Amino acid sequence: MKKHILIVCQYFYPEQFRINDMAFEWVKRGHKVTVITGIPNYPEGRFYPGYGLFKNKKEVINGVEVYRLPLIPRGKGKIGLALNYFSFPISGFFWSIFSRLNPDLVFMFETSPMNQCKVGVRFAKKRGIPCYLYVQDLWPENVEMITGIHSPIIINPITRMVEKIYRGCTHIWGTSPSFVTEIAKRLPADQQDKVSFWPQYAEEFYEPRPRQAHEGFTLMFTGNIGQAQGLDILPRAAAIIKSQGHSHIHFTIVGDGRARTDFEKSIADAGVTDMFTFTGRKMPQEIPNLLATADAAFISFADDELFAKTIPAKLQSYMACAMPIIASAKGETARVISEAQCGMCSDIGDEKALAANIIAMSALTSEKQREMGENAHAYNMAHFNKKTLMDEMEKFIQN
Repeated sequence: MKKHILIVCQYFYPEQFRINDMAFEWVKRGHKVTVITGIPNYPEGRFYPGYGLFKNKKEVINGVEVYRLPLIPRGKGKIGLALNYFSFPISGFFWSIFSRLNPDLVFMFETSPMNQCKVGVRFAKKRGIPCYLYVQDLWPENVEMITGIHSPIIINPITRMVEKIYRGCTHIWGTSPSFVTEIAKRLPADQQDKVSFWPQYAEEFYEPRPRQAHEGFTLMFTGNIGQAQGLDILPRAAAIIKSQGHSHIHFTIVGDGRARTDFEKSIADAGVTDMFTFTGRKMPQEIPNLLATADAAFISFADDELFAKTIPAKLQSYMACAMPIIASAKGETARVISEAQCGMCSDIGDEKALAANIIAMSALTSEKQREMGENAHAYNMAHFNKKTLMDEMEKFIQN
């Protein structure tokens, strides 16, 4: 029996998150899908062209009905971000009072802020329908990491909000086994079995492409340039590489974000501007061909215990494209790279070890690099296959 799925998520197409593909896939499988979301402004912090408080408030995108609630754009500072985080739930509160939608279930795709989920939980409770939550960011841990605030006066109310949201859900998925453990800790003992592991997958267009010949060795990063990514380690590692005379090594940064200006300044301060190329933000469909111009792909995190529990979405994208991976990471990401035998991983913040790994990877034969890439692709197909995962999710929706 096909269902009417209501997705509640502050971000949706043209913002680039995996919930887009999940929604489109459910339409392909015959379900009716409605999305309640905000006005697109991520990651630049300003409304996308063609969108605004009174423009494109309702759309149909690939068969998905999209309703956009008013919110305050993220801007570039912490005040704008805070206003953005609070404005969507406030709009959602009034929407939930007057909405005439009658879906069969609510599905929430949670990236920060967690308080966006209050909208979906409230609506599901009001309608007496199942409410599912897919957790991408752990709260309050993410708040503490981003803001540096640890005061119980601030953190305890956030914790109570998170626990109330969790209790109000029918089932919860985490993107890593560590996430499942942490979420379960915040639930009563008789509800802990409603949490399970459901990893992110890479969309079908992420696939191996023929490598394009080029000189030297190129390490590529793709995605958001934010504080959480910890990219400031790259210019420090690059300075070490440059001091050792490895002029054949180059870095390509594909993406944009709130921390790009600071990142570029750190590159200049390290005296390695000539080693970096920025392409700006690209559509996800362009990433496989861009990766084909590189020799390896890069992942890093800021130095926070939260990221030891995280499997980032770009890891699956890199693996699906059969890329050897160099990472400055620990915990879940390091485990996957080790199990897959698809790259080299050094500890977060250790620029000397990272530089050594980059130099070592650049010295490998093309055959050895290709073998790492093939290992990545094989692991991705075995553990992060889209059809297998969506079939598993389908069982929850149908039941």
